[in-house]
Amino acid sequence: MWKSMSDAEKAPYEVKSGQRKVEYEKQMKAYNKKQENSANGIGDDHEVDALQAIRRKLKDPRKNLRNWRKGDPCVSNWTGVICTMPQPDGFLHIQELRMLNLNLTGKLAPELGQLSNLTVLNFMWNHNITGSIPKEIGNIKSLKFLLLSGNQLSGPLADELGFLPNLLMFQVDLNQITGSLPKSFVNLISCRHL
Repeated sequence: MWKSMSDAEKAPYEVKSGQRKVEYEKQMKAYNKKQENSANGIGDDHEVDALQAIRRKLKDPRKNLRNWRKGDPCVSNWTGVICTMPQPDGFLHIQELRMLNLNLTGKLAPELGQLSNLTVLNFMWNHNITGSIPKEIGNIKSLKFLLLSGNQLSGPLADELGFLPNLLMFQVDLNQITGSLPKSFVNLISCRHL
């Protein structure tokens, strides 16, 4: 369990003259919820929201992602979601998204770029994921494996994808990608497979 707040920690939340009791209680409730989340080791709300947005863009005829509707992705073991151990901020973070060969259709959501602790993004061999590769994936600086082969992704590769400093493997073969590699891809100096 988590410890009680010390007087020094309570100071920012103390009722100041003129401050309403309701505001004080609201602040204390938010503080206690953060402490409780830290103690229970749950996922970051922003990442959970991003996963839900990603899910809305996908169709899942085999119902592989049926457990994505309830609970916390890290605690409830959502299909294909692998989380970190609790971090200094008290939360578990999504480290891997493994959607390999789940027969998913639809599009890749730009909200993928909000999973800032992701090291593996794998949507290989779903065969019917369409649309472009979201440029927002270029925001995931921790990404090491971007695996999207065997879909129907189309259009040019976004320049932003060339700014992934830790990327080791980038697979987009067996898609409908057009155009040449962006000049920014010279920055992918760690990438061994492109």
